[in-house]
Amino acid sequence: MSRRLNRMKKKIAIFGSTGSIGTQALDVIATHPDKFEVEILTAHSNDMLLVDQAKKFNPNAVVIVNEGKYTAVKEALAGTDVKVFAGEKALEEVASFDTYDMMLAAIVGFAGLKSTLTAIDSGKAIALANKETLVVAGDIVMQRAVEKRVPVIPVDSEHSAIFQCLVGETRNKIEKVILTASGGPFLGKKPNFLVNVKKEHALQHPNWNMGAKISVDSATLMNKGLEMIEAKWLFNLQPDQIQVIIHPQSIIHSMVQFEDGSVKAQMGLPDMKLPIQYALAFPQRITSNFPRYDFSRSSALHFEQPDIKTFRNLALAGEALNKSGNMPCILNAANEIAVYGFLRNRIGFLDITELVERAMDKISYIPKPTLEEYFESDAEARNFAASLINL
Repeated sequence: MSRRLNRMKKKIAIFGSTGSIGTQALDVIATHPDKFEVEILTAHSNDMLLVDQAKKFNPNAVVIVNEGKYTAVKEALAGTDVKVFAGEKALEEVASFDTYDMMLAAIVGFAGLKSTLTAIDSGKAIALANKETLVVAGDIVMQRAVEKRVPVIPVDSEHSAIFQCLVGETRNKIEKVILTASGGPFLGKKPNFLVNVKKEHALQHPNWNMGAKISVDSATLMNKGLEMIEAKWLFNLQPDQIQVIIHPQSIIHSMVQFEDGSVKAQMGLPDMKLPIQYALAFPQRITSNFPRYDFSRSSALHFEQPDIKTFRNLALAGEALNKSGNMPCILNAANEIAVYGFLRNRIGFLDITELVERAMDKISYIPKPTLEEYFESDAEARNFAASLINL
């Protein structure tokens, strides 16, 4: 009987297990040991946490991308049955394993693209927390998912909200989707304030507990711009069907407006474990002990237009969305380098936007790139951006 129950568990591969999404996903899995089993864990450099996770969840395999830490991980797990791999190529190798049911794609940035494509080609369901995968090559990723009949279930709170609103609405036409944004820690601030912002200020998000890169992206509103591009591919939308609205309380996670004028919203307290659990368990909803939103004690919910003159990253992302081709790839690559530079005190907060804009002006535009051309555009944009800040 126990073997039969074990086969009913969904086997999860967490790519990026030591990051914010990965660690919260493991919390969800630990709460539901009857429903989920960890099959693969991967980390870039955090070998100590990866080892701790492997000892607790006993996966089939782990990958440490930083090859210099392979020996430490291998020795630490010597008394277990866990297989240990190292290097970027190993990510693709384990993504092709047939031993898991769903990949939680939680590697930050462009680095998550290859392994996600490999998982799709292997017919695996994708719980997508890596928005850059669709920002960079959404046309190719979603086409492959359709060809392989692979579900791509979003984990981002905003896209999860839209996904949830669309359940049961397959035949009903979307008029537009409304992505909500908290506004980040600098809502209402102007350039004369932002010029002096340091990384410790940008990392203090008012509502969400997130990793460093996404926290900075939220502070610049680039995160919302990337989400606009992601929404286009996830939900097969035109740019004019995607709207961003500032909602400081982060209670409404996003909305869908249908052609009859009706609007559906998904609401709840800001807690990433909810969309993570929803994606892992889909199509079921399973019990949770997450805090509930109490309408009887709620204050007013506020909405306002984003200030795209001050937070120009949102406008730049809108330009990339409309132009399409390799422009979102260029935008994303330059932004990743700019945020890297900002987090290491090499450039100022407002310099992030200037650097991205210069890369979009400099790198050659390709209307319909191949996958190889996406990788070439990414590399070219990164090199150009790095040259501007002497990385």
